[in-house]
Amino acid sequence: MTTRETCVSPLSDFQQRLARRTVLEGGVIAYPTEGVWGLGCDPWDLTAVERILELKQRPMEKGMILVAASVDQVRFLLDPLPPELQREACQYWPGPVTCLVPDVNEQVPEWVRGKHRSIAVRVSDHPVVRALCHATGMPLVSTSCNPAGREPARHIWQVRSYFGDAVDRIVPGALGGNRKPSRILDIVTGQQLR
Repeated sequence: MTTRETCVSPLSDFQQRLARRTVLEGGVIAYPTEGVWGLGCDPWDLTAVERILELKQRPMEKGMILVAASVDQVRFLLDPLPPELQREACQYWPGPVTCLVPDVNEQVPEWVRGKHRSIAVRVSDHPVVRALCHATGMPLVSTSCNPAGREPARHIWQVRSYFGDAVDRIVPGALGGNRKPSRILDIVTGQQLR
C-alpha cells in the first residue's frame, strides 16, 4: 500500500491559505507526514525555528529536515552537486526517504543545518506535505512532533497534549502508511543513518 492510498484528500483552498499565512507570518504548524506528525515553519525564519527547537527541547546543533513538494523546490541544493549525487538523491523522491545532501554553498541557514555540512532533505509524496510546500512556495522545516525523549505524535490528540496552544496551527489530515519516521540516507557514503 502506498502513502498516496492511505492519506486523506489534499487540503481545501481555505486550509492552504490559513497554513500559508501562518508560515509566512513566522508561525509554527503541526501537520501529518508519511509516518508521524511533524512540526514545521519557514526554514529561513530564525525566530520560528528557535520556537520549534524550544518546543522540542532540541539543541540547534543537531539540525533538522527540510521537506519539499518537488525536486524543483530543492534544486538550489542539487545543482552544485556532481550529476551522480543528484541522481542518487532523486531516485528516492518523491517518497518517504530523507537524503543527506551536501550544502556546498551553505544556502540553508545554520539554525536548520546545525553543526553539519549536509542538510537532510525529503521530497514527500504525502498529499498534505505537498500541499503545504506548494502553498508556501518553499521547502519547510520538518521535525517530529514531540518533546525530546517522548514518542513522536501519531494522533492529533498527542499533538495537543504535547504542545497545546504553543503551536499556531494544526493542519488536518491523516498520516501516511509508514509506521516510523522516514529513513535517512547519506547520498555521499551510502550509509543509512535511521
